[in-house]
Amino acid sequence: MPQKRPRNPVKLDRIKSRIHTLIQELNEDDDLLPDNLIHETTDKNMDNNFNNLSLIQLILKWKWHILIITVAAAICGAIFSSAAFITPLFKSEAIAYPANISPYSDESETEQMLQIINSQSIADSIIEKYDLWSHYKIDRNYQFAKTYMMYEYHEKIKVSKTPYEAISIVVNDKDPVVACNIAKDILHFYDQKVSKLHRDKVGEVVSMYERQLALKQQGIDSLKQQLSDLGTQYGITNYSGQAREITRGYINGSGKANELKQNLELYGPQAIDLETKIMAEGNTYASIKMDYEKELRFFNSELTYSNIVTEPYPADKKSYPVRWIIVALSGLGAFLLTILVLFIIENRKRFAPAKK
Repeated sequence: MPQKRPRNPVKLDRIKSRIHTLIQELNEDDDLLPDNLIHETTDKNMDNNFNNLSLIQLILKWKWHILIITVAAAICGAIFSSAAFITPLFKSEAIAYPANISPYSDESETEQMLQIINSQSIADSIIEKYDLWSHYKIDRNYQFAKTYMMYEYHEKIKVSKTPYEAISIVVNDKDPVVACNIAKDILHFYDQKVSKLHRDKVGEVVSMYERQLALKQQGIDSLKQQLSDLGTQYGITNYSGQAREITRGYINGSGKANELKQNLELYGPQAIDLETKIMAEGNTYASIKMDYEKELRFFNSELTYSNIVTEPYPADKKSYPVRWIIVALSGLGAFLLTILVLFIIENRKRFAPAKK
């Protein structure tokens, strides 16, 4: 190991004296700085210069040791970041906007889409379809298997909102094809989930309209039956038409017309009331049926609930780990740590005699 060259005290005193003289000459004309501040500033500057000089001397003295340790650390970083030690992951991303949905509360359509994609049912569907228990090598019988599975799931699959109110689905997996297919199926299961939610709610509305239409039809049938009974028993079938005919027959002296005239006078108002109710109920029935058919159309429709802006694709280059970053950080860390250790060793050597 090379020996440290001793400092020349005479030379150091000359350098300090020269620096002190230069600072005094700069401040003689305007007298802006007091003498004590000049001396203090001079001492601090000289201490900083000597500290920097000591650091440079330390690096130069141990340059080969530092270089070997830094290069060795960088090589170790390159080795331990290889596929033999760290499983490479491939990224696949899908970007989509929500479609054909309406918010339930104060949330936006994008926030609703984000909430549904992050639901447990979609996660369970992905886990079961791709058998992520085996894929992530998690034992189902382990006590905390579900916890570890959800941790791995959310580590490998990230769903977030973009600054442009779209949804980004990023999947990282050791198989690029699996990563791509998972991103696609998340959107597929999202469509199925929203479709089921809509069908369940719209189905309730459809059932309500069906019951309402059935009740209206019963009421209309009851009114028609009452009107039919008036026609069967009293011959009243069409009040306005029969009234004209009865008037003509009554003038001609027809006995039958006289009997029908009496029936019209007794039951005519009832017949008019029944006809009016039947017409009103028929209009209500038609209006309800239009709403029913509209909801039934939505119930039977096959809609998608996302507009895919960026289709996922199998990546041809791994996204993790980034080896150059690992190598650079390994080398830099080893360089700084080596300098720190050498600095401590050198200072212990320097102050060891003084302590004795």
